[in-house]
Amino acid sequence: MNPPIKITYNAPFVLTYSLICLLVLLTSGLTDGKSTIHIFSVHGSDSFADPFAYPRVIGHALGHINFPHLLGNLTIILLIGPILEEKYGTRDLTIMAVVTAAVTGLLHMLFFQGMLLGASGIVFMFIVLSSLVNVKRKTVPLTFILVCIIFLGNEFALSFEEDSVSQFAHILGGICGSVFGFFRAK
Repeated sequence: MNPPIKITYNAPFVLTYSLICLLVLLTSGLTDGKSTIHIFSVHGSDSFADPFAYPRVIGHALGHINFPHLLGNLTIILLIGPILEEKYGTRDLTIMAVVTAAVTGLLHMLFFQGMLLGASGIVFMFIVLSSLVNVKRKTVPLTFILVCIIFLGNEFALSFEEDSVSQFAHILGGICGSVFGFFRAK
């Protein structure tokens, strides 16, 4: 007799992060968006004197404006994240995501106006980091170069358009992924 199929919680950081993002979006719906605006987004007008600004510097990566925004980010996170989590481990991938969120949130607060929310900095960190999973010291993978040209080059080009997308967070996430990938090279 064959054992029943068992579903495993194979990528704890990726799955937990995804569920938290979903819960934050559902909570936002219940609060008419106020929870996202006041807790899960960072604002260029935030003051370092405001104690609530500090959790928002990281918490913005949990907030999303709507389901299409969330699903766009979770598609990449759930596709690439388990591979990265297996390669780097849950603890290290969590640290990389938190550092990326903190850097993008802090720099947005210092240099930009408006509101920043969403996981796109982490998504771009994942995209670039995935091109470096097999990097060895003193080598640069061609896939890394192509990913930077295609993904980050596109974000640089789009950064001159007026829209509600933070290409800065995408670019910074990609830079963080590059640093993490080369720092962890064997």
